[in-house]
Amino acid sequence: MKKTVVLILLVLSTQGYSQFAKSMFSKDPIINLENWQKQRLYFGYYLGFNSFDFKFDYKMPDADIQVKKTTGFNVGVVADLRLQEYINLRFEPGLYYTKRDLYFPNLTSENDYLREVSSTYINFPLLLKFSALRTGNVRPYLLGGLSTTLNLSSNSKSKDDNFQQKFRVKSWTYNYEVGFGVDFFSEYFIFSPSIRGVFGLSDELIRDNKTAEHPNSPWTDNIDSMKSRAILINFTFH
Repeated sequence: MKKTVVLILLVLSTQGYSQFAKSMFSKDPIINLENWQKQRLYFGYYLGFNSFDFKFDYKMPDADIQVKKTTGFNVGVVADLRLQEYINLRFEPGLYYTKRDLYFPNLTSENDYLREVSSTYINFPLLLKFSALRTGNVRPYLLGGLSTTLNLSSNSKSKDDNFQQKFRVKSWTYNYEVGFGVDFFSEYFIFSPSIRGVFGLSDELIRDNKTAEHPNSPWTDNIDSMKSRAILINFTFH
């Protein structure tokens, strides 16, 4: 019975894939959703993954702070405004979760050399999408623009700092974003995988407090700027 069920599933999945491939890549495909992108305004949503990093600039040459990246996730919505046949204005607010571990090589204590930076971002990107000529049911595109990000896990209002094992960053940051993707037109919806780079424009580090007990900070004093950068992989559905 199990073998029969597996065989049926394999046959169905093979047939489904062959129909999808035929509609997308055959010499004379059936044109799906031919007038969908001619709408003035349409909406969608996306799911995806991210990998965030930090770019450090230092005041004085020193051992680089090491960043251990992890894979986070993205979820959000898309509002697409058609400006011209090949140009669209997109607003893609979304929730991004990520985590980075910072290792300070000049510090040896177990409580000092590692700082965990968990971030929950609400991102507000405003992008221009430049689409190529549609070929059958496939249409590649480029996109780029600016974004502002609210970090809900910034610790920006905390009076504690690294001396109390609390790494602080600013709540709001600004970025530019560039990427590319492909629209695949199926019978019922548009599937758009894309990859994008995010590059911080503003320094987001909050320096440690200066006190008589701690006049210098081994964590933040030598950092001239700290900016986020990331790679996003999104799967959008319209």
